[in-house]
Amino acid sequence: MRNRKIPMRKCVACQEMKTKKELVRIVRSPENEVIIDSTGKKSGRGAYLCKTVSCSQLAMKNNSLDRALKHQVDREIYEQLELNFTKIEEHDGKK
Repeated sequence: MRNRKIPMRKCVACQEMKTKKELVRIVRSPENEVIIDSTGKKSGRGAYLCKTVSCSQLAMKNNSLDRALKHQVDREIYEQLELNFTKIEEHDGKK
């Protein structure tokens, strides 16, 4: 029996390769709307971030999401990502 290939993606902030399940996809839709893609299957140009507050802050500082999506990302998206990641880290007991 063959092993299934696990899709790997790179975090735009820390540049680490991880499995798709470990990352969050942010999408610029064909209508130029930037949204957080929780399904990972929405159409448009995508970029991946680690599910950590430090990566979202680094992405905001370096404008790496803007470059990856070739579009200006609103501050609200970064704030929403940071809030979601804070909840995840608190739930996992990392904080």
